[in-house]
Amino acid sequence: MSEDPKSRPSFSAAARWRIAFDVALRTLLVLAVVVMVNFLAAKFYHRFYLSSQTRVALSSRTLAVLHALTNRVNVTLYFDRKDDFYPDIVALLNEYRAATKNLSIRTVDYVRDAGEAEKAKAQYRLNAATDKNLVIFDCDQRVKIIPGDALTQFTLERTVPTKPDQKELEFRRKPVAFNGELAFTAMLLALENPQPLKAYFLQGHAEGSLTDSGHFGFLKFGGLLGQNYISVTNLELSGDAGVPPDCNLLIIAAPGTPLPDSALQKIEKYLAEGGRLLALFNFASVERPTGLEAILQRWGVNVAADFVKDRGHTITGDDLAVRKFSRHPVVNPLTQLSLQMIRPRPVAKINFSNPPADAPQVDELAFSGETSTLAGNPAEPPQSYPLLAAVEQKPVAGIVHPRGSTRILVAGDSVFLGNYYIEGGGNREFVSYAVNWLLDRPQLLDGIGPRPVTEFRLLLSRHQQQQFRWLLLGALPGGVLFFGWLVWLVRRK
Repeated sequence: MSEDPKSRPSFSAAARWRIAFDVALRTLLVLAVVVMVNFLAAKFYHRFYLSSQTRVALSSRTLAVLHALTNRVNVTLYFDRKDDFYPDIVALLNEYRAATKNLSIRTVDYVRDAGEAEKAKAQYRLNAATDKNLVIFDCDQRVKIIPGDALTQFTLERTVPTKPDQKELEFRRKPVAFNGELAFTAMLLALENPQPLKAYFLQGHAEGSLTDSGHFGFLKFGGLLGQNYISVTNLELSGDAGVPPDCNLLIIAAPGTPLPDSALQKIEKYLAEGGRLLALFNFASVERPTGLEAILQRWGVNVAADFVKDRGHTITGDDLAVRKFSRHPVVNPLTQLSLQMIRPRPVAKINFSNPPADAPQVDELAFSGETSTLAGNPAEPPQSYPLLAAVEQKPVAGIVHPRGSTRILVAGDSVFLGNYYIEGGGNREFVSYAVNWLLDRPQLLDGIGPRPVTEFRLLLSRHQQQQFRWLLLGALPGGVLFFGWLVWLVRRK
């Protein structure tokens, strides 16, 4: 009698061994292919973006800095992960890391990871109360720290009233630009060059002080220079000593008294040798000339003995929102922002009838509105007045100056860079662009501009919010329950 077919095994022992061997071999081959694909992907990868909003393209200047990086740089992102700009900072740092093998990134969420936060605070001597949202660059124990607030440019925007009877105006800080690449590339340059550039801040003539934390002091201004890796030292031009040989930038911020002839001669000699000068005036010096006006006239700049008022672009009557700019590296990144200046003096280019062949190039950079008038001459027809000017002495064949090529930046106001107004408009950003142009650091200007911030806001009325709430809490769950009941009704038989 033949064997019952149901009792016979489906496969013989040999067949089972062949099947097991085939499955194991195929599994090993798949794993080998996965490993090889990952290895090749790590060596030869191509990145693509599903949306233009998520694309972070580094400038050619930044890539050049990264490719020239020879020292190991460790970046610690000491940040709250819930911060609005945390994803942007992480995405940008990942692009930096993808461009060089000499950069590593560590993230520390000080809000949710207390253990790692304590280690970071001990390592970098951070203050638990005030040091928050920081990007820390560490290269061979040389540490540079960038505050997170310094990475974003804000402007004030009037908010929509939330109550029908609301009369008081309310404003919010609206982000308009992200300066992460500019700040990070500056830090890498600073770490690669151990010796910072040196600026001297003129004192002794009732100028503001770099240690003054009052409204009109320059404490924050000095801090911004430090963030741009510029060492600042006070300078008094007394005695026989002139401007020090290691002076990369001379800053004269609104002297309250006239400068003596000896100091003016030293400043003029410094400029003739190829020096760099940032000169700030203000309305208080209209009736008390400082003596710098005559020197600047010889360089093609006239600082008028008056100040500008513009009723169409003011809030308090004394301030002036400057939104009109020319094309120049100092102001090109400010096109989406405005400068908030206080009673600025006109700073205009002098058009000489027969300029010499080696005459410096003078550019007017920023202008008031078309309805502007002069405070001392209100009968003058309204017009736009220049408020900033840049001077550059182009290299002349056969002539070499010991300090390089002269560059001068003249502003008709100094109060807008004081502690109080430096936070207004794009004043803070202007400082960085101005000093980097004066110091001829194009890698911090050319091709590294602010990245515009696009906001998507959904404005709903109270009735629309109530409808949306009922949709989420009632209609959607109710719809799921209804269709579930229909399925049960069909299948219950």
